[in-house]
Formats: sequence, structure tokens, C-alpha cells
Amino acid sequence: MEPGTGTFSEEQFREACAELQRPALSGAAWELLMETQGISVYGLLDQPTGLYEYKLIGTLRAPPDILADICMDLGYIRRRIPQVTEAYETECNGETVTYMKMEFPFFVSSRDCVYVKQRRELDFRGRKIQVVLARGTSLPQFPERPGFIRVSQCQVKLAVESTGHNRSKVFIYCFINPGGWIPSWLINMVAKSAIPGFLADLEDACLKYQRRT
Repeated sequence: MEPGTGTFSEEQFREACAELQRPALSGAAWELLMETQGISVYGLLDQPTGLYEYKLIGTLRAPPDILADICMDLGYIRRRIPQVTEAYETECNGETVTYMKMEFPFFVSSRDCVYVKQRRELDFRGRKIQVVLARGTSLPQFPERPGFIRVSQCQVKLAVESTGHNRSKVFIYCFINPGGWIPSWLINMVAKSAIPGFLADLEDACLKYQRRT
């Protein structure tokens, strides 16, 4: 979960495909946190940070290509997360890099993040799977800003395949460490409580996206 540079490897894409077909939940203390809207949510406590890694496994009411489109759409993030006040993409060292700035009221420090993401369609064991990978990175073109906490520990994996009738089998992995002095128990509580709303919002966004295209 350390920030990295460079493109994602073939093995990383294939690992996401493998987890879609058979999630890797053994050999570590993954625990079932909830089941909501056809999705099982598992958590694994990251000891150094006290924060949870999450794996979401199940089905969503959306076709796989639209789900992947939404995850690559920076405009979707800006529309759905009101705290995002600046977000743009630029080319660095031959790959697309995203910068995002989030501003919060009251006593929560503002944050920013620099990350890379990549999408591929794979033929994995005879099945067509859409994969999106994203992770935080550190580049000299994006120095840290005064007054902002840089979110460097972030990693997201999405793998989806069609189950027919505009539905998809979904695997999502997510770990985000916002940094700063927010207690880990509070971050975990907020993150867990936000998952049902995130899933409902994602399905709604896919439906609206289909209507526009």
C-alpha cells in the first residue's frame, strides 16, 4: 500500500480478475462486516494505521462497461463528492495522472491527492472482464501544498463482468488513509456507514449514464 510510480503490471490486472472469480479471503483476518444490496463487505484491519482495507463482492444493477466508464470519469467524482473543489488530469512521464483537492469545513484539515489509474479489458479464462486499477503516487510535478494534507496511501481495484440483464458481478478493493490526526476508529466508522449509500449512488449514476449515452 505504499505509493508507487509507473504503470500497472499484467500480473496486477490478472490478480484483480482472479479475485472477481474467487476472492482471496483466507490466510488473513478478513471479517464479514455487512451484507447490503447484494454486496458482501469484508474488512481487514491494517495494523500500522488502524484502518480497514475493504473488499466488496457481489452483484450490481449495471453493465460492466458502464461501471468501468463511471470509475474512470473524473466528472462523476466532482459531481458526487461536494468536498472536491479542484480536480484535473494531466500527462506525466507517459501516463495520465490525476490531481484532486478536497476542502472540508470546521476542524477537518483540507486534503489533496495525486494518483494514477488505468483501465483494461481482459479475456481471463474465457471470460471478458473490465478492470480499473488506481493508486496514489508521488511526483515532483505535484509538490505538497501548504495547508493541505497529502493523501499518499490510497489504492483501489475494480473488476467486473456481465451476468446478463444489465447486471454485473463485482469485486472492489479499497484502502485509503486520509492522514492527519483523525482517530482511526472514527474513520472506520464513517467509511463503513458510507458503503450502502456509495453502492446505491453508483447504481443510480450508472442508470443516468446509460440514459445519456
